[in-house]
Amino acid sequence: MKLYYSSGSCALSPHIILEEAGLAYQIEAVDLKSTPHLTASGRPLTELTDKGYVPVLQLDNGEVLTEGAVIVQYLADQVPEKHLAPANGTLERYRLQEWLNFIASEIHKGFSPLWSPVTTPEVKQAALERIGKRLSLIDARLSQMDYLLGEFSVADAYLFTCVNWTNFLKVSLEPWPALVKFQARMAARPAVQRALKAEGLI
Repeated sequence: MKLYYSSGSCALSPHIILEEAGLAYQIEAVDLKSTPHLTASGRPLTELTDKGYVPVLQLDNGEVLTEGAVIVQYLADQVPEKHLAPANGTLERYRLQEWLNFIASEIHKGFSPLWSPVTTPEVKQAALERIGKRLSLIDARLSQMDYLLGEFSVADAYLFTCVNWTNFLKVSLEPWPALVKFQARMAARPAVQRALKAEGLI
């Protein structure tokens, strides 16, 4: 398998899960500042996916998967003995998908206005307030347990990836002490360390 990524992007989430799963894989960086977005080998990303953004997971048979929340579940299902996701068809699996969807729509996309140089201060402030309310919900959850489902799952890798953006955006996590502890707990995991190092983030 090969994961196409951009350092520090949402592709860090499946990168972490690849490490947690112990699966054989390669990574190839994508320059998101180039037009079109080019892989390190000079290939336009649109040759792999019309969407033109990362993460992209190319399987050994040539098939391509996109969307981080889908990719991490696919990876988890390759190694069920690792318990990275509850079994398909169980209520617990739907709980996992509930968290993945929440992170994707409310946290991940909530950060989008903060990256844009044309976003006005008023819009940025509104976005921060909205994200803050969502982070408060997560903080309440993590004040009761170490991980979103109690035990580590692919949802935690996605949450860690998105919340890690606060470091680049200079957003303080002080209002959410349980989330701060979660980020530290995640950052200490060997698989997370390896993924961060591979992407040049530490």
